[in-house]
Amino acid sequence: MKTRTGIAAALSVVALCAVVGVTVYAAAAGANGDARTVAAMEGPVTPFTPQATFAGLTPATGDPELESLVQVHPSPGAIVAAAGPFDDRFVLEDLAFDGGSVSGAVRVTSDVSDVLDLEVLAGFYDAKGVLVGNARFVHHLVEDATHAEPPEERLEFTIAVPADVSGRAVAASIGVPVLVNE
Repeated sequence: MKTRTGIAAALSVVALCAVVGVTVYAAAAGANGDARTVAAMEGPVTPFTPQATFAGLTPATGDPELESLVQVHPSPGAIVAAAGPFDDRFVLEDLAFDGGSVSGAVRVTSDVSDVLDLEVLAGFYDAKGVLVGNARFVHHLVEDATHAEPPEERLEFTIAVPADVSGRAVAASIGVPVLVNE
């Protein structure tokens, strides 16, 4: 008897979900129903696009930053890592700073897949270790129809010292605020 009750309850839930789904679709189609009738006579149909909002969630604005840039105080000539949300997914390699730019490479260690988006943020510091400016390197994967080569796991970057702090920047920090891979 318990099995029949369980099956009946499960079928009731499935039926309720189907009714709700049809009702929502009908409401959405009804909102565009008159437009569809007119459009069928006059031209192309404007598709219905559902949109979701999340209460209390504010959309991001501006470029992603790293609070850790102001927490590090490198000595002159040094390049230090600035903590970020993806530090367990990459290693920094071949870092160099010549006073005019900082360069190096990010090697993704989390898995073997193409890097879709990467932002490397560089902080530049004066002789006292005070942050005087920052700049960034941005990589977006350009998709093509073929994937003949193995995924690129190591991306080289060069970030120039901003003109307004040129001559004062004697140290750098590097962090990664954006890392998206397949």
